[in-house]
Amino acid sequence: MEGTRVAARYAKSFIDLATEQNTLEAAYKDMKYVAEVCASTREFVTFLKSPIIKTDKKQAVLKQIFEGKLNKVTDAYIHLITAKRREIYLAEIAYEFIEQYKEKNKILTAVVTTANGIDDTIRKKVMEIVKGVTSSEVILQEVIDKDIIGGFIIRVGDKQVDASIARKLNDLKKSFNENQFIAKK
Repeated sequence: MEGTRVAARYAKSFIDLATEQNTLEAAYKDMKYVAEVCASTREFVTFLKSPIIKTDKKQAVLKQIFEGKLNKVTDAYIHLITAKRREIYLAEIAYEFIEQYKEKNKILTAVVTTANGIDDTIRKKVMEIVKGVTSSEVILQEVIDKDIIGGFIIRVGDKQVDASIARKLNDLKKSFNENQFIAKK
């Protein structure tokens, strides 16, 4: 809980700073990159959270990893976070920044879960359907889950459409179990 609150505050302050410096779009791209690095390398996040490793060592490693890949404002902000010993929240700050940016710019994420993935034709149709329901910009995120057997699940915000085969089989199983016309033995 505390980490989320700290991350939200630091992300908000970074959005305000980036807006003031007219680098909000670049900061968004940078924080997406930072989030990708944190998500793909668990050891990196463990390194940042280690109380044994000194701040100057962490700053040197961060500089090596991100040097030339981030704009000046983002680089200075990450350096400031590390100097204030808040680098343990860097991954959470990046995720929170992305969410706050999307909220500020009215961008929705539509998550499409399928058993085998979708091709360009279906992807285009899904985007048309989702954009027809909302006036916001939509980012499509694809998830493959073999457990749904077939069909799809679309989730946009707190709304979800589940047209998966697994769901239909589960509903059918429930209706057979609730059948009141056949005596159970």
